[in-house]
Amino acid sequence: MSEPEHFRTTYDDIHRLLRASAEKIAEFKPDMLIAIGFFPARVLRTFLKDASTKRNIPIVAIGLSLYEALPGTTAEQIGTEVIRTQWLGPEGAKILLGRRALIVDEIDDSRKTLQYAVSELQKDVEKELLALPESEREAQRTKFAVFVVHNKVKPKLGVLPSDLPCVSFPGPRCPSPD
Repeated sequence: MSEPEHFRTTYDDIHRLLRASAEKIAEFKPDMLIAIGFFPARVLRTFLKDASTKRNIPIVAIGLSLYEALPGTTAEQIGTEVIRTQWLGPEGAKILLGRRALIVDEIDDSRKTLQYAVSELQKDVEKELLALPESEREAQRTKFAVFVVHNKVKPKLGVLPSDLPCVSFPGPRCPSPD
């Protein structure tokens, strides 16, 4: 059996791809980036900076693991269960209320990680909204969108909400070697 063909990109390739994607992402008007993939979120922030105010969009990092053996995980969990390794910080979902939050990841392999992130973030926001007077809830509802740099072309195990804007899957559509 031969080795699968690997797709190789350079830093400059990714940088150009993110720059080209920023214009479309700007149409969503994100005012917060939620980084699963920190590198693309950090580079995007540079291109999404408000030219009039010179203000950067804040980045919040969440850590999720699907394929990594972590302390306390079993062999059965690896590849099947998304494990939360970092989440939003002490303010929790309060920091998301009223925001237009773009969830950024490098690769969409099985879509399980993205599904988990969107679902859990939406649940956390809904809990926070319940603490507000009913008259304020709709105005404070977070609007989420997803941006992924590379989409592996293969059947997906996870599902994203049909009303969730997927701003872009701009990268080369990478065939999966498996």
